[in-house]
Parts: sequence; structure tokens; C-alpha cells
Amino acid sequence: MSDTGPLQPDRPDLDRPLSVDAPFDPAGDQPDAIEELVDGFEAGAEKQTLLGVTGSGKTNTVSWAVEELQQPTLVLAHNKTLAAQLYEEFRELFPNNAVEYFVSYYDYYQPEAYVEQTDTYIGKDMSINEEIDRLRHSATRSLLTRDDVIVVASVSAIYGLGDPGNYERMALRVEQGQTLDREELLAE
Repeated sequence: MSDTGPLQPDRPDLDRPLSVDAPFDPAGDQPDAIEELVDGFEAGAEKQTLLGVTGSGKTNTVSWAVEELQQPTLVLAHNKTLAAQLYEEFRELFPNNAVEYFVSYYDYYQPEAYVEQTDTYIGKDMSINEEIDRLRHSATRSLLTRDDVIVVASVSAIYGLGDPGNYERMALRVEQGQTLDREELLAE
């Protein structure tokens, strides 16, 4: 087993540090903010807040802090729209790392309801976006197999996740040249 994630790494021979690819270096208040974020994390701060107006470089500041810390990172956004924007920005800033998108896969969700006045039951109705579902699985896979992972998620996506151990239990290690019996493999 490797030290990279609970499962075998995708490319065990490739060292992939989290590395920012930006056309400029930290400037203005950014170096101090990066240092404060990193120091706070290393000191065990449970909460930190980075304040700034729109366009002030908060995403870049966080990116440089992530690069310095070299830790898998979860970025939470309050809605899917902001999560999508941050996902694209982090993908540009970390082109050689696993930047993943993890938002609720429902395009539409109507919970079940009961209207007492009319004695009416309304059944649950939903529509799942298959592309977002695929991206969620990609994020889970990256977290299990890589160390250079940044997951951008919406807050609503973290509810009802299920057991991550299910992914590990479904994994099967296969070596190059190994012969597998199809029936035994399917029985696993």
C-alpha cells in the first residue's frame, strides 16, 4: 500500500505537490494574509475568515496558502453558482492537480409533503443531473487515491453523503499480468 490516499495512487511514480500556476506573485496585503492563514492552520485554529471585496484576490490568496500547506483542501461555497465559479478558478490555478466539483446532483427536488386542509399527499419528485453525479464520483475517487486534491463543494452537497468506506470496500486491487476469473470477480 502507498501513503497516497487509502487506495493505491493513480500514478504511484508521480509526485504531485499542490502547485499554483498564476501569472503573477502575491502582492499588496496577500503575503500577510497567506502567512496569517498558514500560521493559523498550523496552530490549530478551528475558524479563520478571509475578508475582501469582490475582485480583491481572495481565491488567489487561498490558493497560495493551500500551496504552502500542501494539504488536501475542501472549499465550501454557499450555493452552486459560486461553487461553479470557484471550481473554474481553482482549476486554472492548479492545472496539474485534482480540482474536483462536488455539489448536489439534483436539478430539481420536491420533498414529500402533506397538505392537511385538503388531505392531500404529495409524493417526492426529483431529477438527477448525471454529469454532476459523475463529477461527485470523480471527487470521491480523487480523495481516495490522491493527495493533491482540492474539492469545491456547495454546502447543501455535504448532507446525506453516505459512508465513504463503501467506496473502499468496492475497490479491488488488480496487478498488471494478473489473471482473474470473471465469475469470481463478479462475485466480489
